[in-house]
Amino acid sequence: MVIDPRARAVLEQLSVRAADMAFSIGPVREWALGRADRKLYDFYCVKRFEGLPLGIQETRQKTLMNLLRTFSKAIGEGRFSSKARRGLLQGLVFNSIGNARKNIRSFIERRGYEPPSFLVISPTQRCNLFCAGCYSASSSKSGGTLAYDTFCRIIEDKRDDWGSYFTAISGGEPLMYRSQGKTILDVFERFRDTYFLMYTNGTLIDEKVVERMAELGNVTPAISVEGFEKETDARRGKGVFEKIERAMDLLRKAGIVFGISLTATRENADVVMSDDIIRHYIDEKGAAYAWMFHYMPIGRSYTLKLTVTPEQRKRMLERQLELIRKRGLFFIDFWNGGYMSGGCISAGRSGGFFHIDWNGDCSPCVFVPYAVDNVYDVYRNHRTLSSVLDQPVFKAMRSWQETYAGRLGDKPTQNMFTPCPTRDHHDVVRDIVTKLGAKPMHQEAADALDDPEYRSGMLAFGKEIRELLQPVWEREIKSREPWLVTKLEQAETQETQETQEQADPGPPHAQAS
Repeated sequence: MVIDPRARAVLEQLSVRAADMAFSIGPVREWALGRADRKLYDFYCVKRFEGLPLGIQETRQKTLMNLLRTFSKAIGEGRFSSKARRGLLQGLVFNSIGNARKNIRSFIERRGYEPPSFLVISPTQRCNLFCAGCYSASSSKSGGTLAYDTFCRIIEDKRDDWGSYFTAISGGEPLMYRSQGKTILDVFERFRDTYFLMYTNGTLIDEKVVERMAELGNVTPAISVEGFEKETDARRGKGVFEKIERAMDLLRKAGIVFGISLTATRENADVVMSDDIIRHYIDEKGAAYAWMFHYMPIGRSYTLKLTVTPEQRKRMLERQLELIRKRGLFFIDFWNGGYMSGGCISAGRSGGFFHIDWNGDCSPCVFVPYAVDNVYDVYRNHRTLSSVLDQPVFKAMRSWQETYAGRLGDKPTQNMFTPCPTRDHHDVVRDIVTKLGAKPMHQEAADALDDPEYRSGMLAFGKEIRELLQPVWEREIKSREPWLVTKLEQAETQETQETQEQADPGPPHAQAS
C-alpha cells in the first residue's frame, strides 16, 4: 500500500508525540532502558558487530548506555523541553534508525558498500573570536561562506542518497553564517527531519537565538571551553567565559539539549578532565554530554608546543575509561575514544563522514585540510555528492582504516587507542595526500607539508604514543578477553534457561514518574 507523503508525515508526527508522552513516564523509560541494554549487548557483544575484540565491544555498549541513561535522567528531572525531546526522537530515532534503512539498502545495492552516516559542514570561515592555534584559521575578517542553496542541496542529497538524518556543523562560528538572506537557524528550520550538532563558541547565544532553537528542537549546541575562566579566556579572549556561562544558563532554562566541547592542550590537559570540570559543566550547568578534542597542530600558527604530551594523553585515556566504566558518563575523547567508532571515521567510511568547508572544498576530515574535490564542481558537472566518495584519496584512507581495524583480510585489530592516521600514524595521511594529489585548503596546510620539523615532530609523537599506549591496550582490552568470553557464555546460558526472557514483556503499567 502506498501512503501519501503528507499522510505519512502526519503519522510520523503522531508517532513521535506518542513516543514522547510514553518516555515522559518513569517506568516506561526504565523498561525502554532495559530493552536497549539487552539489544545493545546482543548487537556488540553477542553478534560482535564489526568483529572487534570483546573488550572494545563491551566498552562501546557501556558508553552508549551511559548516554541513554543521561538523557533519561534529564527527562525525568524536566531539563529537556517537549520540543527538544521530539527533535531527538524524530531525527535520531525515527529517521536515522527507521526511515533511513530503505535509502541505505538502495545505496548498498548500487555501490556495493555502506554510505557514510553524516557530514561535517563548516558553512562559514567567519568567527567573532581569534583563538590561538585555530585549526580553521578563522576570524571576523575571514570571508569564505557556503552559498545557502548549495548548503541545502548537500543536506538533501545526503539524506535522500545515504539515508543520513544527522549533520554536524563546525566553522568558523556557525551563528555568523549569512547567505542569500538566510542564517544557520534558517537551515535548521528548513530541515526539521534532520538533527544537527552545532559546534559553537557560545558567545552569540542570546535570548533571541535560544528562543528560536527552542522552537525548532532539532539542534544541540556543543559549546567550546578550555577549562574554567583562566584557561578559556587565555585562549579565546577576555570575557568569553562569562558569556559562555550565561549562554548555558539560557539554554538550560529553555530546556535545550546542549553539551560542551573541550580542547585539550599541553597547558590544560589535566584540568579539562578533572572532577571540578564534570561537577561544574555537567552537574551544575546541565550539559548532557562532553566531547574532548586534542589541540591539532594545523591551521593558524600551528605549533607542536601546544600538543598534549604522550604522558598526558595516556592519563587522559585512563581517566576516560574510568569515567565511562565507573562513573557512567558520556565523556568521549575524540582521539582516545576511537574504539567507539571502530577506528578512524573520516574519508566517508561506513558510519563515518567527510568534511565540506565554506569554499565547497571536500576533505577527509576537519583536521586534514587537503581537498580532494569541490562540491560546486560536483554540481556544475552534473555529478552526485556520492561521487566524492570515489576520489582516490578517500578510497586509500578507507582501505587503511579497514586494514587497521582488522576488517580487511586476515590481519588482527590494531590498537584502537591510536587509530588516527594523521596524528598517531602521520606518514599515512601525508603519503596519501602527496602521492594522490590532494590540494592544501589554505597556506598553513601547504606550509605543514613542506615543514621538515613538523613532520619529524609528528612522527616522533606518533611513535612514542603508540609505544606508551600499547600496554594500556593489552591490559584494558586484550587481557580482558578470556574473562569477558566466560561472562558472555554464562549470560547466554542464563538467558536460555529463563524462558520468560524469550518473549519480550510489554512495558509496565503506566504511572506518573
